[in-house]
Amino acid sequence: MKKILPFLILVIAFTGCRKAIEKIQEDLVIKAMTDGEWKVTSFTLNGSNLTPDFTTYRFKYYSNKTVDAINNGVVEQTGTWDGNASASTTWANFTSAAYPLSLINGSWHIDRNSWTFVEATQTAGGNTKVMRLDKL
Repeated sequence: MKKILPFLILVIAFTGCRKAIEKIQEDLVIKAMTDGEWKVTSFTLNGSNLTPDFTTYRFKYYSNKTVDAINNGVVEQTGTWDGNASASTTWANFTSAAYPLSLINGSWHIDRNSWTFVEATQTAGGNTKVMRLDKL
């Protein structure tokens, strides 16, 4: 029993630390995404450049996990978003969205990122999408 007790304390402490680290990572993702507006600066579908279709759009992310798609300065649609820093994934959903917003829906793997950009890839249904968002 005397040998098990320190081990249990260590396991409990590690689990608590891991959860604290995950919470900090989540808070950082939310802080990065909700600070300012974002613009699609590159978007390809199976290698075809669709970036011009996003030229008039800006995206404003909120800590309540909603996101506004702003087209020419007017909110066109509000969707939902979330991210998982430890899994390097993010997802977005604009319900019943028209083109090109519908292209953003789904789960994305974050390939590269910083405080000012995100590069992500989505592969589904035989299609590969690559998107880059830059903070304005």
